[in-house]
Amino acid sequence: MAALSAQTFTPKEETEIQQWLTTSERLAAADGDKASILDTLNTHLSSRTTLLGAKPSKADIAIYETLAPVVAKWSPDERTGEQGRPHIVRHLDFVQNSPIFGLEVAEKIVVDQDDVRYVKPPVDAKAEKEKLKKEKAAAAAAAAAGGAGVAAAGTTTTLVDRTKEAVKDLAAEAKAAITGEEKPKKEKKEKKEKPAKQPKPQPVAAAPTPALIDLRVGHILKAVNHPDADSLYVSTIAVGDQPNDDTTEYEGQVCRTVCSGLNGLIPLEEMQGRKVIVVCNLKPVKMRGIKSCAMVLAASPRIKEGEVDDHKGPVELVSPPASAKAGERVYFEGWKGEPEGVLNPKKKIWEMFQPGFTTTDDLQVAFDASVVEALGKTDLGKLVVESGGVCTVPSLKGATVR
Repeated sequence: MAALSAQTFTPKEETEIQQWLTTSERLAAADGDKASILDTLNTHLSSRTTLLGAKPSKADIAIYETLAPVVAKWSPDERTGEQGRPHIVRHLDFVQNSPIFGLEVAEKIVVDQDDVRYVKPPVDAKAEKEKLKKEKAAAAAAAAAGGAGVAAAGTTTTLVDRTKEAVKDLAAEAKAAITGEEKPKKEKKEKKEKPAKQPKPQPVAAAPTPALIDLRVGHILKAVNHPDADSLYVSTIAVGDQPNDDTTEYEGQVCRTVCSGLNGLIPLEEMQGRKVIVVCNLKPVKMRGIKSCAMVLAASPRIKEGEVDDHKGPVELVSPPASAKAGERVYFEGWKGEPEGVLNPKKKIWEMFQPGFTTTDDLQVAFDASVVEALGKTDLGKLVVESGGVCTVPSLKGATVR
């Protein structure tokens, strides 16, 4: 999705933008019942990323500026309850966090992505079809049984008088017998063609962003050699998790087990008790019999065109600021957002953005957006922790980070 300044609009889209600007003014007005307007807006956004569908416009910013102070005061039930308007909340959160709109918001709406109060139950299409079929059959049976004109539901049914039609048919047959003419045939009614079913519009997927990658500060509590792989270390790392199927407990802390191909590249003693940056939402994989539930970020020299990566190093671990705490969120400046729960391997989010992970001349880790053509940007965002401070490496400049 290109930035707002790079967008062009058709006359039809310009008209729609103007309509949404008018809607924004109506919502900003002090008088009148706005509930129906909000319901319409929520329904409209249920299958769209932006007001135009997938294209950002000034209308999105206008709606955000009007509704942000209103939505900020909504209760959790007003946001995501059964009568809530979750699609409006999602749209405003997208506008305030996406660099596409270039907004500098002093105080953003706080949105808890995990607080979903109501999820509409899925409709069993087959069961619904059977139900309607049974209802029609019951209605037909009731109509047939109610020959006196009373249907099962208690409503009066008028029976069609066929006497006049029968007399007409007899007269026509008699005339044909006298004159030798054939009995006129009844014209068959032409079947009306059913209009082709229009495919339902598919929800528009949000634009991919490096913020989908869950980066956190990790504290290595211990690291040992992998019992069955000479190139691997097995580390026990605290990353601020709640207990789940992918965690263990060590020294009273909830930890993940992480296998890293760093044996022979970084001394084992340098792995002990240190802070690192960890990718936390890659799909867990087994590495020589041990389940690895995350990945430690490290820098190595960038391979030039024509060269082969021999994996001989040098390799340097990415370090957060000394004051950073285990579990603290880490993000690239200009690309802050809510990460995916677990990255879908088919979407290749990691493979798309990792080539842009690099180090600068002053040894800071950064994301070079120009490497990812799909973003249409040339920004360089430093890797920072939420509490402040940039992540660094000891000596590698212009390196690849993975």
